[in-house]
Amino acid sequence: MGEVNQQQGEQKVAKKALIASLIGSSIEWYDYFLYGTIAALVFSKLYFPSGDPAVNLMLAYASFAIPFFIRPLGGVIFSHIGDKIGRKKTLVLTLSLMGGATVLIGLLPTYEAIGIWAPILLIVLRLIQGLGIGGEWGGALLLAVEYAPDKKRGFFGSIPQMGVPIGMLLGTLSISLMTLLPDAAFLSWGWRVPFILSAILVFMGLWIRNGLDETPAFKEAQKTGNIAKVPLVDTFKYHWREVLIAVGAKVVETGPFYIFSTFIISYAAGTLGFEQSSALNAVTIATLITTIMIPFMGKWSDKVGRKPLYIWGTVAMMLYAFPYFYLLSLGSVFWLTVATIIGLGIIWAPITAVLGTMFSEIFATNVRYTGVTVGYQLGAALAGGTAPLIATALLSNFGNSSIPVAIYIILAGFISLIAMMFIHTTKAIAIEKQKNSAI
Repeated sequence: MGEVNQQQGEQKVAKKALIASLIGSSIEWYDYFLYGTIAALVFSKLYFPSGDPAVNLMLAYASFAIPFFIRPLGGVIFSHIGDKIGRKKTLVLTLSLMGGATVLIGLLPTYEAIGIWAPILLIVLRLIQGLGIGGEWGGALLLAVEYAPDKKRGFFGSIPQMGVPIGMLLGTLSISLMTLLPDAAFLSWGWRVPFILSAILVFMGLWIRNGLDETPAFKEAQKTGNIAKVPLVDTFKYHWREVLIAVGAKVVETGPFYIFSTFIISYAAGTLGFEQSSALNAVTIATLITTIMIPFMGKWSDKVGRKPLYIWGTVAMMLYAFPYFYLLSLGSVFWLTVATIIGLGIIWAPITAVLGTMFSEIFATNVRYTGVTVGYQLGAALAGGTAPLIATALLSNFGNSSIPVAIYIILAGFISLIAMMFIHTTKAIAIEKQKNSAI
């Protein structure tokens, strides 16, 4: 009877950790994607004025891309804390940073009001956001995976990944509601409302995370003294191959995603002549379907394995690059929506569902936070935030042709396939290294 009660208690705690991981991750990505959407609709006009609309848009996307290069630094800082003092305390810090910066963006005066200080302060706040998100993902992932039963690790690891489309869904829905306002009202104050209201979500997330204990894996590491003195040094000394694999595998998960979710909004409206609301609605519908698909894909990976599912998704992404732009070129809202649903809900969902669990399984516990975070954030810096900027530049330099952008998606998949070739040996290596480090 006592054993049954203990198992029920452990299951209850695991579910609470799962919810905390999902909610916190959703809040973080809501804040982050909010900026990506507003960059195209508002910031290019209010914070980066110039005589050329294309230059305005590229400057706005550049401000979106810059934090991706600060994310690895945030990852190093907070993963060090996470591997030294615990996952829970670190996640409280990352959420506070991210939420605070988001609210301040909503209160920031425009270029017309304070001149050059407007874009400068906007970029500073974006850098703070980048620091927060840099340490958030790894902690949210480990909160789920390190509480997971062995046979459900894929499912548990997919739940924090749902935070990406949920956060994006909340962001696009809030912007869609605000765009119902007259254009003047939206540009004046409407766009600020979702940023300021994120404070409510942040307080909710902090309350839930404060009620959690440390993960069993980290407590066991503390008990045995298996804590790395300098996690970053140990990671690159003993796990540099795994870091490179994570960086390469991340490319196909992040680059095409920002093409399907962020770049598509300006491309559909500015180049193809769609209404902005049509593009936003297509992304919103696709994101909802993606959110539903991710846990099913995570559960499926517990049966077929992480690597096969990831490879399937990567190959499908490469094959879909040209058909995606063909569907968009048909000029139909229906096909715009279908193309986005296929890209995000069918092809991208299995990739992102297994990414986190796959990464966590190739690093030892004492450097796991650092390993998964550094690999993830370096990959995001190389292929994530730059994707809308690169795609916009390719369009501008090739006469609005979508062919170079499609080739970019294919190259992203090719890089990740190369990384996947080496992942079959790393789990055994990581386990052995963990044993050696404990001696």
